[in-house]
Amino acid sequence: MASPSHRRPRGKRRGLLVPAVAVAAVGLLISLVVALTRDGGSDTVRATAASAAGVGARPSASPTATGRTPEAKPSTTSPVPEPSTTTASARPSRGSTPTAAPHPASGGAPLAGRIQPGAAYSGVATHYEAGDGDGACLYGPSPDLMIAAMNTIDYETSKACGAYVLVRAAGGASVTVRITNQCPSPCAPGQLDLSREAFAKLAGLSAGRIPVTWSLLSPGTSDTVSIRYKTGSSSHWCGIQAIGHRNPLARLEVGTGSGWRRLTRTEYNYFLSPDGTGCGGPLRLTDVYGERLTVDGITVRPDAVQPTRVQFARH
Repeated sequence: MASPSHRRPRGKRRGLLVPAVAVAAVGLLISLVVALTRDGGSDTVRATAASAAGVGARPSASPTATGRTPEAKPSTTSPVPEPSTTTASARPSRGSTPTAAPHPASGGAPLAGRIQPGAAYSGVATHYEAGDGDGACLYGPSPDLMIAAMNTIDYETSKACGAYVLVRAAGGASVTVRITNQCPSPCAPGQLDLSREAFAKLAGLSAGRIPVTWSLLSPGTSDTVSIRYKTGSSSHWCGIQAIGHRNPLARLEVGTGSGWRRLTRTEYNYFLSPDGTGCGGPLRLTDVYGERLTVDGITVRPDAVQPTRVQFARH
């Protein structure tokens, strides 16, 4: 059996041999790396060599000055819009709230104001002494007293003038009236102040005030539209009024050398030309449905009702 002293020298030689072999291997690896690098070796080999030499790999994205990795740029593709979740329609003004969605028979009335064709409105009906039938619309005396005054809100600066309205009482009775007057406060939105003659078609006058529903009507008529110039009208200033139109009137225009000029409607139901433009010339009338009627040959004759040969279509 060999003594320990015989083991120590052999172990020392092995300890010296291992480092030498390791150094040689490293040197051979480095030489191989250098050779491959010169020959255009692959990135994988270079990365392996760097790792073997103890060099850390660089991050794929360098941190910014704030230490945060740069964010990816947002996509330029437009997002697909999500369907709207809003289903409720806008609430109409208080008082003239339709009880059902409007369904105009002719496909719509683009120039209508608060009173929309095909819609039913709720309110109350009262009555007044209509006298000769004249009122704020300044149509003058009327032999037909099936008329009414519209509350100020729905009167809409005389836009309701001349409109035909079908009024129904809770018991089923009904009457058709023409708007010729304005009912000021305390008349509320939705309220109609009927002539006594018209109110009597719905209930006894002693009732005084009854709930009703009403809607715009385009009646059958054999009459045509008439034109009247206001007192004091001339070629320098004039007020023009249309009378007897089947449907509510939305616009009145006068012809000029360069086209049509729209006149402003007053609260007393005349369209004014303050500088006389178009006075005595051709006129163009437009109803709430957008139908246009052209009228020629109406001279400036103050206070004279001059008939035409035209009328709006029934709806």
